[in-house]
Amino acid sequence: MIEEEIGPHGYGPLEWPIVRRIIHSTADFDFAGKNEVLFHPSAIQKGMAALGSGCDIVADVNGVAGLLNKRNLKEYGNRIVCKVSDEDAASRAIQDGSTRSAASMRLSAEHIDGGVVAAGSAPTALLEVLQMAKEGVATPVLIVGLPVGFICAVESKEELAASEIPHITNRGRKGGSPSAAAVINALFRLIREPPA
Repeated sequence: MIEEEIGPHGYGPLEWPIVRRIIHSTADFDFAGKNEVLFHPSAIQKGMAALGSGCDIVADVNGVAGLLNKRNLKEYGNRIVCKVSDEDAASRAIQDGSTRSAASMRLSAEHIDGGVVAAGSAPTALLEVLQMAKEGVATPVLIVGLPVGFICAVESKEELAASEIPHITNRGRKGGSPSAAAVINALFRLIREPPA
């Protein structure tokens, strides 16, 4: 149904399965159009290699973590890290004058470095990861940055799109935990079933 409704598109053979999975998870066809998904040139290959090697996956919210396919995580040995609900995140946010989401990224630095970050809800988490990379604190192999919302969502994705870190993001306000998790699940599927 998605293929029939979309028709021709400009995505490559590795990109389209990811975009299609986002559309399947959200029922939102804008991801193939005005909310177009943006791919850093090495994002898919590096993401697949890292996930297939069992890297840590750092999520900005529990919603992203809960939507990841557990079979993939078990098979490839990936650990999910989400510290946004930790008491340490709350106290660190107060201490730093930031948000819990941003603080949770700082607390996850060792898992972010060499890992994959999936941000679907919190623009401040995405901005914090980009800042950490600039500071040399931690650099992920891939950032999946699709935070949804009105405050700083667009700006955080624009900053990600301008960065040299391999990334998958989109234009505009749309996104969310289902979108970010869909990208990770689609990457695992590409590992299992690469297109011919």
